[in-house]
Formats: sequence, structure tokens, C-alpha cells
Amino acid sequence: MPQEKPKNLKIGAFGEEVACRYLRAKGYKILERNFTNTEGIRLGEIDIIALYKGKIVFVEVKTRTVTKNDNLIPESNINKEKLKKLSKIAGVYLRQRKKQSAEYQFDAISVLYNEDEKKALVKHLESIFI
Repeated sequence: MPQEKPKNLKIGAFGEEVACRYLRAKGYKILERNFTNTEGIRLGEIDIIALYKGKIVFVEVKTRTVTKNDNLIPESNINKEKLKKLSKIAGVYLRQRKKQSAEYQFDAISVLYNEDEKKALVKHLESIFI
């Protein structure tokens, strides 16, 4: 019998799906989801890689479930170490796709899912670091 995914993995996958829909609605083309390097030491994962106005956009998605009294900021979990990992794995992606000269940026999307109202609030932070 298949084992059920832990709740945090379910909410993460849900948030990534919400983020993809949001990005598509804004004109982004989704190139890849959950990209990771396949050779050497695993460097990490990029949740979404998209193309927007000729620029490659690496997107980190942070999702949290909230009730009306919560005051969460999911993107606050994107720390210096996470940014360093994102940069390394993005470099792998660019080398593998022979896109080292392409313009790119790193964005973050936070998704707050309100269980009471069954609604998701999306916040898009562009160019979170260079």
C-alpha cells in the first residue's frame, strides 16, 4: 500500500503548482520544475525555472498553511545559505543548457494557504539577489 506524503511535502507541491499558475498568468513560460544536478554531490533543487521577456528566472517557492490569526512570512526562510545553494545549482543549469551568457535573475514566491477560507495568497518577490 503506498505511503502518504508528509503534510509538508503536500503543501510544498501545492504551493509550487499555485506559483506555476500565477507565473503562467503573468506571461512566464515554465521551463522546468524541481531541477537538480544529476552528477556529483547533490547541490540542491530549484523549484521553478521560467522564461520571462527573454530572461531566465530561477524561482524559490515557500509555502505555509495558516489560519486567520497566523502572521507568517514564508520567504523569511530564504537565508544566505539557501541563496548560495540556489546560485550553485543555477550555474549547473546554465552550463548544462549552454546558456552561460543568458540574462537571469532569482525570484521568490511565497504562498500562504488559508485553511479556513480555502484560499491561497501569492506574493512575488523579484530579483531577490544578484
